[in-house]
This record gives sequence, structure tokens and C-alpha cells, in this order.
Amino acid sequence: MDNNQEIAALEKWGFPLVELYRLALSFYKQNSGKAIHLSYEDNLKLIAFKQQATMGPFDASHAPELGVLDVIGRDRHMHWQLLGDISREQAMEGFIDLLDNMCTAFRPYTEAVKQNRDENLKAELRRMEEEKLEKEKREREQKELLEEGYREEMQRRQLQDALNRQTFQQFKSYAEKQFPGNPEQQGVLIRQLQEEHYHQYMQQLHMHKKNNNSESVDGGTQHLLSKDTTAATGNANELFNALDHHSSDEQQQDDLSQDDYLIIEPARMWTRPDIKAFKAEVSAGEGDGVITVGHGDVVTVRVPTISVGKCIFFEFATDNYDIAFGLFFEWSKPTTNEVIVQGTESENDEDEELIDDELVSMNDDLEAGSVSNEREVLAQNSVIKPPVSIIVPMYRRDCQNEVYVGSHKYPGEGVYLLRFDNTFSMWRSKTVYYRIYYEH
Repeated sequence: MDNNQEIAALEKWGFPLVELYRLALSFYKQNSGKAIHLSYEDNLKLIAFKQQATMGPFDASHAPELGVLDVIGRDRHMHWQLLGDISREQAMEGFIDLLDNMCTAFRPYTEAVKQNRDENLKAELRRMEEEKLEKEKREREQKELLEEGYREEMQRRQLQDALNRQTFQQFKSYAEKQFPGNPEQQGVLIRQLQEEHYHQYMQQLHMHKKNNNSESVDGGTQHLLSKDTTAATGNANELFNALDHHSSDEQQQDDLSQDDYLIIEPARMWTRPDIKAFKAEVSAGEGDGVITVGHGDVVTVRVPTISVGKCIFFEFATDNYDIAFGLFFEWSKPTTNEVIVQGTESENDEDEELIDDELVSMNDDLEAGSVSNEREVLAQNSVIKPPVSIIVPMYRRDCQNEVYVGSHKYPGEGVYLLRFDNTFSMWRSKTVYYRIYYEH
């Protein structure tokens, strides 16, 4: 990796390039469809940079085969190919810069991460310093204890030697009387008497200090040593008995059909907090209706354009759990002015979902079909579907917390497809409350 790129990334962002790129990918995955609402073109550019950074320059011989109607696949290949032979590091920089330009929240996010990292580093350094100081303190205390124990032992020996010198003759006379003509037994008895005398002396010294706090230890010692010692025959007592993840990046191969595809301007989307009132109004019949999307199901609300209309408005929310939502435009002449709710279409509509592995892929996460399956179905039924444009890519929305609202100006004559996808849920059904308006 070019050192200049690393230095530039550190100076501008405070992160190494690879770490900053992973941070950008993580931010994009967490906020796509929530804090970030990008156009189709911007999504393609980001995906192209990601593919270049992951797999290098575009190579047609290794690229996956595309279907006749694979619009998104062709668009992705085209944008990837436009990057030419730029290095993976340059692709990472391109992804970061593009995301920074499109989302004003990205830079504050990196600054917050950096501040948190720095605070954690400081906390870790403080912890290490505290542990070092604590270790040094324990070592000092152990050393002091050893030194104190050594001093006490030396004092004990000096005191005992002094006592032994003063009482030796008395104990020797007593031992000779007890074991006449047996020097060995006399020596054993003398040592026992000396040990016993030392313990008695220490007990008397302790009592003397307790009763006479003003009297010094040395004075008490001299006083006790001057007294006559009474011989004893008991055994001597022993005096002393002594440690503390980028998931692999996979290329999204198949998504949406492309021939005769028309790029149209994105929808405007926002949220509002009055979710309880909204659901109550819709439930009371003051809106379009309530639908249940079973686990593993997809429900599409088909909304035809009307001759006197200029713009479509839509609102939706759910109970308790999120759901994936996408808005598409089918370029076909409406056969009715009525809004139609269609059931599960997960097998037949993979060609209308734009979400990469990094963008919550419908192929990987939401739907179980493939473009090859669709080509087989089309071949069997000899049906050519009208082209479909993506207005709002399919993302999971936290619409259990707030009402999602959007609007879109008619691109022409056709049918809007409001798709609610619950195929990522294995157990839970979702209740969706929605309303649709026209502007004349």
C-alpha cells in the first residue's frame, strides 16, 4: 500500500485507509434506507468502488453471465468497468470520498468513533498505569514485610541470646541435678528451659507494656532480666511459622432486469412521529387500508397513474417489527384506475429488487429465487414483462417506530409498485397500515 495514501488518510481522518474504509462500509450498511437515502446512480457508483476495492479491476472473462433482462447487472458492470485500472486503495478512497460528499452525517460519525477510540485508548493506558503502580506497591509492601520480618527475627535472636547468657548458669546447674553424668541430656534440657523462658519473658513483657504504657520496652526488658528465673521442664513452643469484524465481501451477481430501462428521478422520503394516530385513522377506515404480510411473503400494492394526476403520495407503518419496503414503476398502460393488492411474488420478482450484500441483498436475505429461475419461467410461459424502474430501492425500514412518508412525480404513464417484503422473517407476520394520495 502507498505510504502517501496512508499518511493522507491519517492526516485527514485520523484513521489508516483500510480501517477507515471498513468504517465507511459499516456506516453505509447500518444507515442505508434510514439516515441515508441515495439515488440509483449513487448506489451504483458506491457498489462499483466496493467491487474494485474487493476484487480489483473489472475482468469480463471472470464476470458472471447476465440475463437478457438483467438491468442492474449491466449497470453495475458498466460503472465498475468505468473505474478502469485504479488500485484497490484508490477505490477505497473513492468510496469514502463519495460517501462523505453524499452524507453529511458520515464525518461526524467518524469523529465520534475516533473520539471514542481515543477515550478507550486513554482509559486503557490509565488502567495499565494503575496496574503498574499497584504492582510496584505490592512489591514494595512485600519487600517491606520481608525487611520487617528480617529485622524482627534479628531482634528476636539478639533478645534471646541476651536472655540465654543471663540464665545459662542457672539452667546448667538445674540440668546437672536432673541428669548427673549425662551432658547430652543436660544440653537438651538447657535448650528447653531457654525456649520456655523466652516465651514467658515475651508474655510478661507484653503484659508489662499493657499495664505501663509510659514505660519503655528497653526498661521493661532490663527489669525482667534482673529477676530470678524459675526452672521448667515443659517442651519449648516454636516461635515462628512462616501470590485479556468485514465479513467477507461477496459480489452480488443477479438483481434486476435492464433492457429498455429508464432512469427516473428518485422519490422524496421522510418520517414523522405520529404513528399511533396514523394507525388509528387507517384502522378506522380513514385511509386505504391494512394488510398482513405473512412470514416469508411479499405483498405488492399496484397503484396506477391517473390521467389527471401529477404526483403520488404514500404513507405506511407497521406494528412492533420492521419490514422491507421498495417503490418501483412499471412502464405499462394501466388497465384500471383501482389500487390492487397482490399476494406473494417472491419467486417472480427478483428482477425488481436492488440491494447488494452490503445494501441488504434481496437475493441473499429476502428472496429465494434467481434470475435463471425467472428466465425459465418466462421461457415456459412466453410472457415478456414490461420494464420496471427502481424509484426507492428495497431496504428494511424501522416503520414500527414512526410513519414513513414519500412522494414521487409521475415519470409517465404506468403503474407504481409499493412492495412490502417479509421474506427475511422466518416466524413473524407483519401488519402494514398504508395510505395513498394523488396530486391533481
